[in-house]
Amino acid sequence: MQKRNDFTTEDPWRIFRIISEFVEGFDELSKIGPAVTVFGSSRTKPGDKYYSIAEKTAALLSKNGYSIITGAGPGIMEAANKGAKEAGGVSIGLNIQVPIIQKPNKFITKLLDFRYFFCRKVMFLKYAKAFVIFPGGFGTMDEFFESVTLIQTRRVGSFPVFLVGSEYWKGLISWMREAMLKKDRVLKGDLDLFRVVDTPEEILENIKVFYSHPKRSGV
Repeated sequence: MQKRNDFTTEDPWRIFRIISEFVEGFDELSKIGPAVTVFGSSRTKPGDKYYSIAEKTAALLSKNGYSIITGAGPGIMEAANKGAKEAGGVSIGLNIQVPIIQKPNKFITKLLDFRYFFCRKVMFLKYAKAFVIFPGGFGTMDEFFESVTLIQTRRVGSFPVFLVGSEYWKGLISWMREAMLKKDRVLKGDLDLFRVVDTPEEILENIKVFYSHPKRSGV
């Protein structure tokens, strides 16, 4: 029988690689202070309105003391890292090693590489005070639904989740109301776990309001 030439024959050893990603991530990101994670399509080009909004959002948040975390790639990620860096803020990229090579964008001031998606996802969440989610595809949807699932099931404390672009998200929101809510797949309050916004100012103001409560601010 031909010997399998891949890492799955060494599963007991794989745990050390996983642990190393968690240790490095926790060590590096525990020093960044309050942060906001920004998600969105890697296909969004400069000149697109959402690229501009992402850049302005990251700049505004940076000027108000928040580090910016992205997935390190192009598109919305690049826009957010650009806004943060040019505003003098901390611009973090959590890059993923995948068969389709993703080259980190040039606006990152702190870069971490991950082999495992689930380790990377923990880092997106662990040190973030909010998720800001721009129009995107399957990966963006995954990040959105995982965040509200964790809040819904109380696996994490509540935190602000924003969907940016009412025009883009209106079909999904309508489907949630018509298919999920009316068919008793979610509770009415579950649709309050996130907020649809259109401007950077709305995002900052809602974050400030959310953390004005002593229990949420950690006071």
